[in-house]
Amino acid sequence: MSKVFWLEQRFKINLPAWTVIAPVLAFVLLAIHLVAHPTGALVYSLTAVGLIGAVFSAVHHAEVIAHKVGEPFGTLVLAVAVTIIEVALIVVLMSSSSPEDRAVLARDTVYSAVMIVCNAIVGLCLLTGGLRNYIQGFELEGVKKAVSVLLILALMVFMLPNFTTSLSGGSMLNSQLIFLAVCCLVMYGAFLFTQTIRHRNYFVTELETQSHHSDNMLTIALSGGLLLVGLVTVVGLAKMLSPLIESTLVAMGLPKVVLGIIIAGLVLLPESIAAVKAAYNDQLQNSLNLALGSALASISLTIPVIAIYGVVTGNELILGLSPKDDMMLMVTLLLLMNTLSTGKSTFLQGVMHLVMFATFIFFSIVP
Repeated sequence: MSKVFWLEQRFKINLPAWTVIAPVLAFVLLAIHLVAHPTGALVYSLTAVGLIGAVFSAVHHAEVIAHKVGEPFGTLVLAVAVTIIEVALIVVLMSSSSPEDRAVLARDTVYSAVMIVCNAIVGLCLLTGGLRNYIQGFELEGVKKAVSVLLILALMVFMLPNFTTSLSGGSMLNSQLIFLAVCCLVMYGAFLFTQTIRHRNYFVTELETQSHHSDNMLTIALSGGLLLVGLVTVVGLAKMLSPLIESTLVAMGLPKVVLGIIIAGLVLLPESIAAVKAAYNDQLQNSLNLALGSALASISLTIPVIAIYGVVTGNELILGLSPKDDMMLMVTLLLLMNTLSTGKSTFLQGVMHLVMFATFIFFSIVP
């Protein structure tokens, strides 16, 4: 695979040429969108190509960093980076939405992200890894702790608002929002301390503990910068495509919640590809670290920011799900607890999660 010749010769930077060129070109395309606001079929086609290039380059740079810093820090880099940019995207979209759409945008996006992670990404990882490697093992203690924290956060954020009596319709008082935000940050902080310091061995396999990478610091620094550029570009280009997607959905008579699913799916593409690739290479622990870490970060980092946004601006926020989505979330969490309860996985578990994801998509389109 060709390298960027002058970077390799002068600085010993070991990166394929396309991983440098793709995010730069995609970023230029985003800048053109922001300055000139072009439209047309060709423009949207180039935007989609740029988005795909940015996604694949972001995955590569995340893997370079992950190999260098080791697990579980490597998977944490991509999960947190994507989530921070996802939060920024939600805030930007909320500022330009109608009051009705603004009230549910954060809920729909984060809920969609959790369902995509827990069903689509986990399902694809288990299916791909099971078909390729027959039976795969993972560190049960670490996965159980991640699922337990995810269970608490999901129930507090999406179900508790439906049972409070101060306000109706899934809304919460400012004091309740602030309390919820603090709980999210405390739980996520405790999980990160457990994952990276106190019980790091619960989240890595013996092989991953012994692995190392030989790339120099210049390569790592460049990968870090290009990862950030790639992630910003993914979110930016996804936002540029959202009007076309929304108008298409309206023309097809589909509910607006589908837009949140599509945007969440686009933002989660880098993590999805990285997780499935790790499972294919018999590194299921990496896949689960990335998938579950993404779901945790999506809730724990998004909800506090959105809560502060709601308190400061005075905009109504609806976090409580509908009864149908409550049931879908509970089934997903129960399925996740069951399929990851033994420390081993087969392709059958992946099929179950993918069927659940298909059910989520179908009943979002046909409620």
